[in-house]
Amino acid sequence: MSGEERAAARNSHDALHRWLLEQAYPLWAQRGWDSVRGGFHERLGPDGPVPTDARRTRVQLRQICCFAWAEALGWHGEWRALVSGGLDHVLAYRQRPDGLFRAVLAPDGTVLEDRALLYDQAFALLALASAHRALGAGAGCAERAATLWEQITVRLRAPLGLRADTTTSGPLLANPHMHLLEALLAWAQLDAAPHWRQWAEALATLALERLIDPASGALREQYDLNAAGPEARSGPVEPGHLFEWAGLLLQLDPARPRLREAALRLVEIAETRGVQAGAAVNALRADLTVLDPEARLWPQTERVKTCTRLARLTGEALYWRRAAAAAETLRAYLATPHPGLWYDRRLANGAFVPEPSPASSFYHIIGAISSLAAALEGP
Repeated sequence: MSGEERAAARNSHDALHRWLLEQAYPLWAQRGWDSVRGGFHERLGPDGPVPTDARRTRVQLRQICCFAWAEALGWHGEWRALVSGGLDHVLAYRQRPDGLFRAVLAPDGTVLEDRALLYDQAFALLALASAHRALGAGAGCAERAATLWEQITVRLRAPLGLRADTTTSGPLLANPHMHLLEALLAWAQLDAAPHWRQWAEALATLALERLIDPASGALREQYDLNAAGPEARSGPVEPGHLFEWAGLLLQLDPARPRLREAALRLVEIAETRGVQAGAAVNALRADLTVLDPEARLWPQTERVKTCTRLARLTGEALYWRRAAAAAETLRAYLATPHPGLWYDRRLANGAFVPEPSPASSFYHIIGAISSLAAALEGP
């Protein structure tokens, strides 16, 4: 990497990191927590939280992750109380009698959706891993994660992979498996129990053999468990998920040729077909033409994460340029008139939609900043 490329990446990181520590963390710690009912708000606007929003369990769990990562990133506010309070709230109100987590509650605690979605269980595992790292073994997160994993494998097991929830048999959805892989890799770093790594390997094999189209190299969003062959894949191609899957495959084992080749191919499709006017768009068709030209915030963060991971692994200028470009695009989403908030949607004409900021994006933003920091600081 040339000095110019390093300087561009460093400038983007420094600006993003200042925004995180000086604006975002203080705002979301103060106004993102419901001090009356407990739990985290779904969205914040210029005037504060949107009090009528139904509260998804996945958002509660993502916010636990965000504050569990805070001290390592340099924010020394009341992160510990928010992590502990978030865990207490989730365990008290959102865990079903079978140990799995229900999907949605009203602000007053009324259960709106009692289904146990694989997507939410994946984030429960990730939140427990993040809290375990931050709070230590005394918090009991490892024991809770082991029990939860047992219930997931018993109640959601399918012929291939895991079911999307406890009430349906198909189709297999790629996205919750991706986040489950993320959680398994987090636990594999913390716990020597072999099943974390074994299941991570199994999910990577599922992606390589079932979810990725061998002809195009792209990954579709769902797979019919009752059919076989390429015709069983359906749904759009999402560039953000191509970046995200690629990053996780590289995290599992960057030296393994099959994983590395698949990851590089996913990134090239996302970059060459999915990045339009500087931003990763929402969706492509099966033939990789643009289906949805709008660009949400989260695909930009996944582009940052995976391009910085590749830049660090390869040292190639191409990936550093892409990472720096993606980071500059991300900064545009954060440049609102209200410090600590962000735009979630960019229209096809490049205009941002002014609306309350969803808490769900915070997890993505922090991941991008962390990945950029690791790439700059590592060998």
